[in-house]
Amino acid sequence: MANTLQIPPAGFEDLPVEDQVDYVQALWNKIAERPDRLPIADDTRDMLEQRLSAHRASPNDARPWDEVREEIQAALRTRRK
Repeated sequence: MANTLQIPPAGFEDLPVEDQVDYVQALWNKIAERPDRLPIADDTRDMLEQRLSAHRASPNDARPWDEVREEIQAALRTRRK
């Protein structure tokens, strides 16, 4: 890596967990804007192809990410109370 970055960035630890998750998700979304720049190992590509085939065979088994994320965040909120 050409630039040395502080990991985690300053202030990250002070954020609530939900905001930390949102921050990491936003970073990934930024990286994923250019999928052509993401290196993928052959075994990872094979696994992704298997998962895509399984999804095509049973598409109703999938749940939207927003729904799953909200469920996780709700569970985290409940744990803090």
